[in-house]
Amino acid sequence: MDARAIIATVRRGDTPSSDALNWFARGLADHSVSDAQAAAFAMAVCLNGLGPDGRAALTLAMRDSGRVLGWDLDGPVLDKHSTGGVGDCVSLLLAPALAECGAYVPMISGRGLGHTGGTLDKLEAIPGVTTSLTQDRLHDVLGQVGCAIVGATSDIAPADKRLYAIRDVSATVESLDLITASILSKKLAAAPDGLVLDVKLGSGAFMKTADDARALAQALTETANAAGCRTRALITDMNRPLAPSLGNALEVAEVMRALTGAAPGPLVDVTAALGAVLLADAGLADDDADGAERIRAVIADGRAAERFGRMLAAMGGPLGFADSWARFLPEANVIREVPAGASGYVSAIDGEALGLAVVALGGGRQVESDVIDPSVGFSDLVTLGDVVTPRTPLGVVHASREDTGRRAEDALRAAITLSDSAPDLPPLIHERIG
Repeated sequence: MDARAIIATVRRGDTPSSDALNWFARGLADHSVSDAQAAAFAMAVCLNGLGPDGRAALTLAMRDSGRVLGWDLDGPVLDKHSTGGVGDCVSLLLAPALAECGAYVPMISGRGLGHTGGTLDKLEAIPGVTTSLTQDRLHDVLGQVGCAIVGATSDIAPADKRLYAIRDVSATVESLDLITASILSKKLAAAPDGLVLDVKLGSGAFMKTADDARALAQALTETANAAGCRTRALITDMNRPLAPSLGNALEVAEVMRALTGAAPGPLVDVTAALGAVLLADAGLADDDADGAERIRAVIADGRAAERFGRMLAAMGGPLGFADSWARFLPEANVIREVPAGASGYVSAIDGEALGLAVVALGGGRQVESDVIDPSVGFSDLVTLGDVVTPRTPLGVVHASREDTGRRAEDALRAAITLSDSAPDLPPLIHERIG
């Protein structure tokens, strides 16, 4: 095999063989493929694509560039992936709810990316919790609790880790084939029996249009199913934050309110819809409707909250978190309401702008070495269709300093559009794929 020949094949618009893509992925992992060759390959794929067969072959090649996990458990192994949005803390509800329904959930998650928050950053807002578990410890936690939300170890899809870093600096991130291979190589390395994909659509998502979201959902489901993992996707709305809070500790607080029955709403609705797909496909529910009822039941009666607390304790977190969670979460130094200053209906919310405002507060990373402040963000946000007066709070800013708090107030006002008439509210679930 020769890297130059493989690159030339893609440049001509042809699809390399599976053997060639396997060789290239191994070269990415062991650095026998140079950075220049990796960037040229990524650009060729970005311009010409690989097609469905090549996309599936690259996904499996990148998965097999490292360790593929194996399980010996008495129930199905299930997983979920979200393409990213604001106020999206579904994973923290879904993992314990699925475990309470009889599944095992080894969820390999990520950190914040761009304007979207990261599941691992949210978990680590809880004192003591570590998301860096060895494979042996992951097996132990999964066997004891039924769920674990962790980061990928260095031997999980190393080809993807290398190629992703190169794509980030070579203007080749926006490739359907490369996005699909990147997402699924890590998810399939966890060897799930079933997978559900939450593809976000709207102002707070990476995919802004229905066509883009549908294309990604179809590429992901087709590729995962071709790899032997039963997969469906939901295209869900991100024209409004899923939870009324943005920021790591603030979103954990929303999760705990939902898990203790104090905050029913879109967060629970999306969790139930995604869990329904997994339970039905795994034979743990009669159909999607039954699956949704089961997820809602274990959230409503506190069983999912208790399971979540056990998972946190097994990952180094505090004992009794589910019973007295508020005292464990950090609070910001500056907390104040932001009045609307005008009257009208909330007709649009710029989710991306709000996410970037949280990053500017210190709730996300602008460079890889940044240390996150888990206490900052927004809470008590208005949502689409709300009626406000000049004194109605648009939300509450949580900041570490007065100056960053004032800038966040300005960003919140700029991100919310008021109008004289009520907006048409988009559906929470736009489409089901697969």
